[in-house]
Amino acid sequence: MKKGDKLFVRIDSKVEGTQTNSNDFNDHIKYLSKVASERYFIGGGFSNTVGGMIVFEAKDLVEAKEVADNDPLIKRSLYRYELFEWDLVILSEEIEKIGTFQDR
Repeated sequence: MKKGDKLFVRIDSKVEGTQTNSNDFNDHIKYLSKVASERYFIGGGFSNTVGGMIVFEAKDLVEAKEVADNDPLIKRSLYRYELFEWDLVILSEEIEKIGTFQDR
């Protein structure tokens, strides 16, 4: 990973009035774990609200939307998301040393 690369930021929020169960979240985690095995990925839930955020690598906005849309929580209309394309301007030297995901 290097300055100038693009990542995508997906911010999720629960759809008001919907009910989720443990199967929904298990399917969500299983899906995102698969995505994380294929590309740079950071994800987690917000402590103070019902929602979360993931930062991930995709080749373009089309692929990023595909990743987001195939999440079971999104497909089941339990959560909605906003997707942002993020230009890496500042990157720690430690991350730059790692190289691209494909280099690993």
